[in-house]
Amino acid sequence: MAVINPKEALENSAKRTKIIRLLPIEKARELCAKLGLEAERNPYSAIEAKIAETGVQPLYDFFGIVEDPHAPRAAASTSQSVPAAYGLFPHQRVAARKVAEALARAPRKVILHMPTGAGKTRTAMHLVARHLREFGPTVVVWLAQNRELLEQASDEFDKAWQPLGDRDVQLVRFWGNRRAAVNDLQDGIMIAGLAKMASLDTRDVSTLLSLADRASLTVIDEAHQAIAPTYANVLKALSTKRPENALLGLTATPGRSWSKIEEDKRLSNFFDGQKVLLEVEGYDDPVSFLMEEEYLARPEFKQLEAPSDLRFEKSDQALVEDEPEISDEILEKLGRDAARTEAVLGAIVDATDRHDRIIVFAPSVENAKLLQAMLTIRDIEALFVSGETETAERSRRIRRYKSNAKNKIVMLNFGVLTTGFDAPQTSCAIIARPTRSLVLYSQMVGRATRGIRAGGNETAEIITVTDPALPGFGSVTEAFSNWEDVWHDPTG
Repeated sequence: MAVINPKEALENSAKRTKIIRLLPIEKARELCAKLGLEAERNPYSAIEAKIAETGVQPLYDFFGIVEDPHAPRAAASTSQSVPAAYGLFPHQRVAARKVAEALARAPRKVILHMPTGAGKTRTAMHLVARHLREFGPTVVVWLAQNRELLEQASDEFDKAWQPLGDRDVQLVRFWGNRRAAVNDLQDGIMIAGLAKMASLDTRDVSTLLSLADRASLTVIDEAHQAIAPTYANVLKALSTKRPENALLGLTATPGRSWSKIEEDKRLSNFFDGQKVLLEVEGYDDPVSFLMEEEYLARPEFKQLEAPSDLRFEKSDQALVEDEPEISDEILEKLGRDAARTEAVLGAIVDATDRHDRIIVFAPSVENAKLLQAMLTIRDIEALFVSGETETAERSRRIRRYKSNAKNKIVMLNFGVLTTGFDAPQTSCAIIARPTRSLVLYSQMVGRATRGIRAGGNETAEIITVTDPALPGFGSVTEAFSNWEDVWHDPTG
């Protein structure tokens, strides 16, 4: 037997008329009085006319459909689970507690070291919210290098402060063409581009120093940027103006390169050797734990040895050996190599048999555009973004890639999407851009390693294109643990 919903019955005019006319005459007259109607000879018609004018709410009240505030409430359950609107996993809570303890004592600076996909930003936002609650009114400055990271931080703070905050605060965006009245910010957070702040340091140092008088916590995302001279000046101004000012660095890989150990020591010294490492009891490294618990996808590393007609000159070899990163000139030469490009194209096409979302890191802008065209000819949807892509168009293409479209989509890019780009459905990364930077390599791998508990996948396929005489890496765990000796002995 079907159950009749009383509200739905009263909202249906035909059913409502039947219900009203079934009322005993005494009840009909009582309802008339409640509706402010004079005693009517035919109360039913009067009620129907009045309800047509006022709506059905009076009938809800009369029939007791709307909850009576004076009626006894149903007893609450003895025990129930209350979800956190912006919660942390246990390993994130432990890391947040250790960071808070480090920031509370001299030298009031620390790096939070968590692998890509382990929730650095969410963990840090809990720390920011706690700081604003405990020390407010005050200012937090959050620094990052690229637009993706800055937009991600702004969105994440907006999401975090609503359940975690205790008052209204300002959220100021200060990067690119955005202008902000920096001196007007007295209570809240400023999400700022490193380049924008370096420019402020150059042209208006008094404004920067004034901000330092209000900013009791500075956070730098991708903290390996901290020792670049122009950025280091900004960080020192903000974090050392007053003894109580604190500095928090966030990173998945707390070093700048694979081989330039002196730079890694400089970074360690900048933070006085203070680091909170994600540690999990019973595991030698946190990456293994994160994979086993499905926070991270388990990467399956494959190597594509690129056929190439390219021969490096002695000057090119010298650049590879002496410079901290592979030069744009060499990357462009690789991008123009037809045999190499054909091999990369084959790997992408082959990967579409196994994956719905694939990200490709190309060696140059022109090579990415060429691969896009070649995939399009094969009726494979291919999108392309670079630093040159207009902002609105770049956002549109990224939204398309992240969409729930059923077809397979390949995202090609050069120079962007290594950080601040979170598309958990990505299950394959093709790294066709060689690098000497273990930081950069780890960031590229991380775009495809979101686990099931982070909305991603159980496994991820990582295809690294290797070239003769050029470096390459192959292990996320190796990337995570590479600099431990430097941080254990910061004075090295």
